[in-house]
Amino acid sequence: MLNKLPSLIKPTLATNFHIDFDWWKSQDRNWRNALESFLCEEHRPFFKSVGDATSADLVHLETGEVTQGDPLLDILTHHCAKQDGFLNPSGPLVDSIFKIFLVNDNKPLNAEELASMTGRDADIILRTIGTTRVYKGIRPV
Repeated sequence: MLNKLPSLIKPTLATNFHIDFDWWKSQDRNWRNALESFLCEEHRPFFKSVGDATSADLVHLETGEVTQGDPLLDILTHHCAKQDGFLNPSGPLVDSIFKIFLVNDNKPLNAEELASMTGRDADIILRTIGTTRVYKGIRPV
């Protein structure tokens, strides 16, 4: 397994970021609580009732392919993130960036792309997520 130490290279406006779920899971025992806070009203009661199930059979709606995965992450990215109002332009910056990655299936984006999607300044975004401190697993690719 590769060592995931912070890079010594300072990110720039063109550096791509993404949510490194493996890093987040290994560094934060409460990562699932953070994910649950982004669930839509329809799915909050469901995940409170099923507990901490981290693996389940997931069925791709278009292909019917069955894979193993985290049902919380699957519902969050394929349902809740697609709901009107999921992205809140006036919400906290890190939450807004995190939600954009969820909406875009965690496709790598740089600070300038994130700025155009959030309406926030690219330099502020870079100064927030481009440091050695990692928020919600958002790291350079």
